[in-house]
Amino acid sequence: MKIALIGYGKMGKQIEEIALMHNHNISFKIDENNTNNLYLINSKNTDVAFEFTNPNSAVNNILFCFEKSVAVVCGTTGWYNQLDFVKKECELKNGTLFYSPNFSLGLSIFNEIAKNSSKIFNKFNHYKASIEETHHQQKLDKPSGTAISIAENVLNYLECYNNWTLNENSKNNEIKITSIRTGQVPGTHKLIFESDDDIIEINHFAKNRKIFAQGALLAAENYYNKKGVFNMIDLYNKLL
Repeated sequence: MKIALIGYGKMGKQIEEIALMHNHNISFKIDENNTNNLYLINSKNTDVAFEFTNPNSAVNNILFCFEKSVAVVCGTTGWYNQLDFVKKECELKNGTLFYSPNFSLGLSIFNEIAKNSSKIFNKFNHYKASIEETHHQQKLDKPSGTAISIAENVLNYLECYNNWTLNENSKNNEIKITSIRTGQVPGTHKLIFESDDDIIEINHFAKNRKIFAQGALLAAENYYNKKGVFNMIDLYNKLL
């Protein structure tokens, strides 16, 4: 594949390293010092663009790639309030978008465990559900997109809850999310079920960013030549 890196920070550099090991080619490396090079990207010189920038830039970058018939793998979060609009534009332009707040295949397994666990805990509602996520200090959005996706996943199965909240004083029908920003932590997520007598935790700890880059590249390899909108659920099910 010919790959454009829109956002050449830590994740962009990690994707580049793994992509070259897999004999892919890097067509563009775009950061804050050469943003105008974005407009040189087209379907003749690029098969897929990896979009890892910030919430203020992501949507415009995605839409530009649709216009140029370039597939997009997007790991930026904080823009999902515009997701329905972007999906419509993807369909209209016959584009390709693979988006995820977390490209770890281990996290996909975590979500499957969380789903099945929630089905069980739904019958034992004396356990209070909560989520805790920890990330590096440079992460802009809070809570993380991954924490939100975990919450939305388990809300489908825990009937006594109908929402999640960051509020310290959560209501009985809300799953409380605690967000911690410290050091250089790539990402830790916990789903916690607590009663008066015990605590059960499901924990996913990312040791480094390599796992995210590997998952993003795997997503591109499997979906860059397919039309539509895809996420890690699609990739997880495909690999089963």
